[in-house]
Amino acid sequence: MCGYGGLILIHPTAIIDSRAELADTVSVGPYSVIGDSVTIGSGTNIGPHVVIKGHTRIGEKNRIYQFSSIGEDPQDKKYTNETTQLVIGNRNTIREFTTLHRGTQQDHSLTQIGDDNLFMAYTHVAHDCIIGNHVIMANGASLAGHVRLNSYAILGGFTLVHQFTQIGQYSFAAMGSAITQDVPPFIMVGGRPTRPHGINSVGMERSGISAEDIRLIRKAYKIIYKMNLRLEDAIDQMEDIAGDSKEVSVMVNFLRNVTRGILR
Repeated sequence: MCGYGGLILIHPTAIIDSRAELADTVSVGPYSVIGDSVTIGSGTNIGPHVVIKGHTRIGEKNRIYQFSSIGEDPQDKKYTNETTQLVIGNRNTIREFTTLHRGTQQDHSLTQIGDDNLFMAYTHVAHDCIIGNHVIMANGASLAGHVRLNSYAILGGFTLVHQFTQIGQYSFAAMGSAITQDVPPFIMVGGRPTRPHGINSVGMERSGISAEDIRLIRKAYKIIYKMNLRLEDAIDQMEDIAGDSKEVSVMVNFLRNVTRGILR
């Protein structure tokens, strides 16, 4: 890591604090501003007019487009300038006008983003969110505080997610969804009001999940949504069919740890 030397490609109009740590081959575009407690890994490209501040750590080979705001103070009235963090993994694409905020001490003082995610233009990740890998947030999708968005989930354009909500892996939310309760893994939701609409079989097939596991997930979906069971009873029936299916076990574990009830 180094300051301004080595192979760093910095436009002369960029403002970078001397205490920021930028790895070799980081590039920074015109008029971007990088604060004193920022660390950026090798191969990351910062476009023009980007602001990165706070205790923010960005991994390798990320691409951050113009006018993004990364590591800004959380939009939480309880926040009083405590030291909190934003940690971003590797190979993420962060498009124009995206806003990613740091955590608060009311949670774990951390907003965390994994690897290989796509944040399209105008997306927002609020304080204390935890995002996995290979997630897609389409234009205008927004997460309120303390949301957990698991790997391979897709949020359609202008989807809104209520605070403290969990979104399961491989789930899919249609454009304009308003998600106010937890969404189990592998489920598609949409409409107004937002409701479940089957399983994300296309996403699972593309990811190599076996036909047998997809069949069991479809059966689990019917247990949850078609049999009018209490959640506890549905979980018991799902455990009976799970067998060696890792995917059904993932659904069971998710349902045992819901925080806001599930979207039905």
